[in-house]
Amino acid sequence: MGKISISHQCYLMGTCERLSEQPGIVRTLMHRRFTVVIVTAVAALMPTACAYKGLSMPAVTAVVLHGEGALAAPTPSSTADTYNPALAPIGARLTANMNPSGETTIAELAVSGMLPNRGYAVHAHTNACGDKPAAAGPHYQNRVDPAATPQKPSTNPEYANPRNEVWLDLRTDATGAGTARTTVPFVFADRGPGSIVVHEAEQTATGPGDAGTAGARIACITLAAVGRQGFHPLG
Repeated sequence: MGKISISHQCYLMGTCERLSEQPGIVRTLMHRRFTVVIVTAVAALMPTACAYKGLSMPAVTAVVLHGEGALAAPTPSSTADTYNPALAPIGARLTANMNPSGETTIAELAVSGMLPNRGYAVHAHTNACGDKPAAAGPHYQNRVDPAATPQKPSTNPEYANPRNEVWLDLRTDATGAGTARTTVPFVFADRGPGSIVVHEAEQTATGPGDAGTAGARIACITLAAVGRQGFHPLG
């Protein structure tokens, strides 16, 4: 490679200007050039990923989440629970899948054996199911409401909405079967929901002060990551 005069270099952001051949300026430019070469070499060794202001970040793989089971009386280790058999009968089956697609996630829920011709409000929650309804924690949020607390979950429509959470409200047919599908503009990488919770309300509220609310929790299935070890679904 031929030598290039320092006084005619284009430095950073494509700005070019002819420089005076003064020793102090040349020394400064040589130092800057050496620094740029080091940064460029380090960046070239990093895995190609989402660039931010010219720097490459390590790629993070989005995960698939899955949960299914027949509802039963809850125990500390169960993964498909009914907390109200009158509304979520024992033996009813729930299957949930969350699949990444580019920068979005497609979430799907299928139920059978639930009450016929009835709506159910359904959301992804942060924790796995437990023997108590509260074990599942609050709604999973992609952007977490900073004002929310364990005692007062988020009801701000800016955060409690179907674009920032995962809502799978559905209505069953005459046989008690039903499906729901939604696409959300985010993926699960370093964190994700731990369960799908069915509520007693037939539809999720959306107004200020009660956004995301849907009454008591009547059923829950635990989600698990598929094909990635070391990932623990916690919101």
